[in-house]
Amino acid sequence: MLENFTSLNDHNLPYPDTIHPIFVHFVIAMVLFSFFCDVIGYFTGKTRLFEVSWWNMSVATLAIFIAIIFGQFEAGLAHPYSLAKSVLNLHTLIGWSLSGIIAGITAWRYVIRTRNPQKVPIYYLGAGLILILIVGLQVYLGDQLVWVYGLHTVPVVEAVKDGLLP
Repeated sequence: MLENFTSLNDHNLPYPDTIHPIFVHFVIAMVLFSFFCDVIGYFTGKTRLFEVSWWNMSVATLAIFIAIIFGQFEAGLAHPYSLAKSVLNLHTLIGWSLSGIIAGITAWRYVIRTRNPQKVPIYYLGAGLILILIVGLQVYLGDQLVWVYGLHTVPVVEAVKDGLLP
C-alpha cells in the first residue's frame, strides 16, 4: 500500500493527474467574477454585488495559497528541461507575487467594506484591472507550460526520462 503513495505514474505524479490547475482555475474565476461584480455594482448602484465581490476575493485569497502549494510540488516533480525552465521560473515568481497582491487587495477591500459597504472607490477598480492583467499574463505562462512545453504530459515525461530533452 505504501508503494502507491511513493511511486510516480506516467505523468510523473503520485496521483492520477495534476491538482494545481483545479485550484488555479478556481482562483482565476473568483478574481474575474469579483472584479466583474465590483464594476457592475459601481456603474449600476447594485450594492449587493459588492458583498458578492468581497466573498469571492476572500475565498480566492485562501485558494491561491493551496494552488501555490500544489504548483510547487508538481513543478518539482516535473523535472523541467532547459527550454521550459525560464517560463516555469517566471510563472513561479508571478504566482508567489500574485498571492501577495491578491491578499493585499483583499485586505484593502476589507477596509473599504468596513468603512462603507455601499461604495467602492474608482482606485480600487483600477487596482482590480491591474490584477486582472497580471492574472492574464499568469494564465498565458501556465498555458505555455502545458501546451507548448508539455510538462506532466506522457510523451514529455518519457522523453525526459530517456534523456532526449536536455
